[in-house]
Amino acid sequence: MTVKIAPSILSADFARLGEEVKAIDEAGCDWVHIDVMDGHFVPNLTFGPPIIKAIRPYTRKVFDVHLMIDPAQPSLEDYAKAGADIITVHAEADRHIDRSLQFIRSLGKKAGLSLNPATPENVIEYVLDKLDLILVMSVNPGFGGQSFIESQLDKIARIRRMIGDRAIDLQVDGGVTADNARRVVAAGANVLVAGSAVFRTSDYANNIAALKS
Repeated sequence: MTVKIAPSILSADFARLGEEVKAIDEAGCDWVHIDVMDGHFVPNLTFGPPIIKAIRPYTRKVFDVHLMIDPAQPSLEDYAKAGADIITVHAEADRHIDRSLQFIRSLGKKAGLSLNPATPENVIEYVLDKLDLILVMSVNPGFGGQSFIESQLDKIARIRRMIGDRAIDLQVDGGVTADNARRVVAAGANVLVAGSAVFRTSDYANNIAALKS
């Protein structure tokens, strides 16, 4: 299984965001993870479509847009037009998950569904055929720099069994470091989101390589 590293630009230098995106691209990232927060579903505010559009020219890497917003459905087309390649919505913030996933795919984008730490994996059971990505939150969403919640390893393993041979990426976001990455991958994840672990020093290439190794 090939492991992809998706640095979260939530931990980047916002004053140099375009340059930071270019830097992680050159350092060997696979995707660029963009945490969109609304100050309502989660207690923080981050990026909207204009920022995503502004940084899109700095890389050709996949823009992995994680919508921590409620409601998400009215904004899906805006994020698609801004340059998202993957759009992930939260199970807890969407009353019509099936409709949202269908709509994301109709926009020509890959569709993802995210689960908070306390959300059981059975919510994905009836939409597996409409998913390109499942995102397991291993911290409570809203802030960077939190510690990994160990109980999520079992959830990752159960979701990997649910996925079976389907072409669905299993992503983990929150507290992922070079120290626990091996256990996260062993549980079944193939995409690791890392903010602090990538941006903690200026040697992004070394930090990404440490996660991959």
